[in-house]
Amino acid sequence: MLEWSMIAVGVMLCVALVLNLWRLLIGPHVVDRILALDTMYINSIALILLYGMYSGTQLYFEAALLIAMLGFVSSVAFGKYLLRGDIIE
Repeated sequence: MLEWSMIAVGVMLCVALVLNLWRLLIGPHVVDRILALDTMYINSIALILLYGMYSGTQLYFEAALLIAMLGFVSSVAFGKYLLRGDIIE
């Protein structure tokens, strides 16, 4: 039963990633695109963690942590670029 639940959640996360990709490409404003990219990071982290639980290895948890750190840094850089127009002062 738990295995089928993990597969169902994986399918839902893949659908969420596709919808985020659609918002990233079609989004009317730059802010919508940045939020879609940030949400894609979160969904990809959840998908990697789910696969790590499904396969029973801890290697994927470290990969999810690295993606989370890169996602945070890129979100801060995008926000700073939108506010000031320059990333490095």
